[in-house]
Amino acid sequence: MPKLDISPTPNPNSLKCTLTQGTFIPEGMESFNSAEEAAGHALGERLFRIGGIVNVFIMPRFLTITKSVDADWGDILPKVKRAVKDTR
Repeated sequence: MPKLDISPTPNPNSLKCTLTQGTFIPEGMESFNSAEEAAGHALGERLFRIGGIVNVFIMPRFLTITKSVDADWGDILPKVKRAVKDTR
């Protein structure tokens, strides 16, 4: 699997995940504010199953994940990496 670089954003509840190779989606963008909105999108569904995720924004080479204020990145990040790996 290509390396997933994770970097902070100005919002402490959001992180940007960038692929070193390949793409998350072929083109355009996808944005989901709930599991219901992500229904039918493989990566979106997997990310919302993690719990604590309130928004997913996907572009071809990066995605931004926003967690709820009370969720912990330490719990979420390993699951995000697994969700990305399992969807590729």
